Amino acid sequence: MLRASFIQLVPAQRNAALRIAGASFIHTSMPTSGRRALMSTSTSSSSQVPVQSVAEGDKKSTPISQLTKPDGVSTVPTMVRGDWVLFHPVYTPEEVKAVEVIHQETKTLADKVAHRFVKLMKRTFDLVSRYKHKEIPAGSTMSVEQLRKEGYLLDENGWLNRILFLETTAAVPGMVAATLRHLTSLRLMRRDNGWIHTCLEEAENERMHLMTFMTLRDSSIWFRALLLGAQGVFYNLFFLSYIISPRVCHRFVGYLEEEAIATYTLCIKDLEDGKIPEWTDKPAPEIAIDYWRLPPDATLLDVIYAVRSDETTHRFVNHSLANLNTKTDVNPFALREPDMYTKGRKISFERSEAENYVRESHSIMKENKKEDA
Repeated sequence: MLRASFIQLVPAQRNAALRIAGASFIHTSMPTSGRRALMSTSTSSSSQVPVQSVAEGDKKSTPISQLTKPDGVSTVPTMVRGDWVLFHPVYTPEEVKAVEVIHQETKTLADKVAHRFVKLMKRTFDLVSRYKHKEIPAGSTMSVEQLRKEGYLLDENGWLNRILFLETTAAVPGMVAATLRHLTSLRLMRRDNGWIHTCLEEAENERMHLMTFMTLRDSSIWFRALLLGAQGVFYNLFFLSYIISPRVCHRFVGYLEEEAIATYTLCIKDLEDGKIPEWTDKPAPEIAIDYWRLPPDATLLDVIYAVRSDETTHRFVNHSLANLNTKTDVNPFALREPDMYTKGRKISFERSEAENYVRESHSIMKENKKEDA
């Protein structure tokens, strides 16, 4: 009966809910300025850039424009303004501090399998990225350089290796889930109940994390080859796993995001304690300022706070989705998401809480329609 009440809560409104999922119903975690920015359409136009040519020594002089410029990562953000990405939260300075490192208890055998697999991935990941973050002895007077040599701290490149590897992996599950659910919807000729859009938002959000940190360093061909191999293996494994059990896969992603939050929390602590001097007062990349609507004088620390908040959203959403029936239940976040204080301090919605949240969302939608009438 609970499942039926959840699915058939407001049948007549489900179509409207799916139509406005994302852009037209603003997340409650967004500040007013962020809502206005996301609801508005940029009117700025791209300025024309003179066509350049390659070096005169080349046999063939190939024109280079903004479309063919080698560094697309740094080119696109400087030329595009406005809503050029999918919907995503924008945070206030208070909201980014509301994140806690918490853990979803393993209640079933499937949960334990998902959690242990994440731990196995973490150990492998730590080995590949050379991640060492030992506890610094109490009363230590060693300098930052000495602490790095002894393996207590990561340097700038060490953190970037870990973050870049993490983000290339984290961007896979959302796209796999969206692809499979999209194909299922087409094959069975039925609605998806709002899951696809949320999965796509997660995939793009993780990709934007990667695009942001890529501006800090040009990775070597060996590092890129390693990422290529890891992505190929992980994508196919997750693809097959999602076909077998979507619920376990969402639980797995929830645990994976827990590890990401722990990593970024340590990075923030080291940065605030002056243990990553290369990043102290380092200006935020322009792509990050545009994406998260950060102030012009934002620093890399502000960016990492925003990224950690995004990971907190993914942790909450995936653990909540894992508590639902992935075949029949409505995605409770198709219309809106809880505020950052809820997502930062609560690990997930149980199924009954998700049902109540859907009911509240429909009530808010009704009130908005009355005001617009």
